[in-house]
Amino acid sequence: MSILKKGMKGAPVKRLQEKLGVAADGDFGPGTLAAVRTFQEKNGLKVDGIAGPDTFTAMGLHELVMLRVGSRGKLVEKLQQDLGIGADGKFGPGTRKAVVEFQKDNDLAADGIAGPATLSKLSSFKSSFTGDVVRRAELKPDEMGFDGEPIPELKGSDFVEGSVAETAPAKSLWGKVKGWFS
Repeated sequence: MSILKKGMKGAPVKRLQEKLGVAADGDFGPGTLAAVRTFQEKNGLKVDGIAGPDTFTAMGLHELVMLRVGSRGKLVEKLQQDLGIGADGKFGPGTRKAVVEFQKDNDLAADGIAGPATLSKLSSFKSSFTGDVVRRAELKPDEMGFDGEPIPELKGSDFVEGSVAETAPAKSLWGKVKGWFS
């Protein structure tokens, strides 16, 4: 699951800040953390200050949703149901394989990551992941300067090793985010 949390910088953080109505400097600091927690609390979400798929979806920031190995939750379960595989809400190797096959069958980049372009082709997601959302997932001209921002990788029970930059489309928000966040 691609997430945004304190200490991160970049175009996705800036978009999150714009939606929260805080200073949009692209730096996830204490003000952004407090705003995320407040949003989560007001919307019945887990209050952890980490913006992930559930928070992005509740905010209407569907362009920031990216489900991948290690992701968990209702969106993953919904993805698995649409793919016709066991729906346990845990994005593992079997889900990745099903996503790759779906992407190949639908002339999408077969990277095993379910971002807006992939989700827009699935029946349960079509109403939220529209063509407009897919377009918003592409970088805006003023976001091109965010080079080398880190992104936390899924590790241990919740995270896996790997680089988002290796598989995310280069012109997408997540594709622009590179490296490792420690």
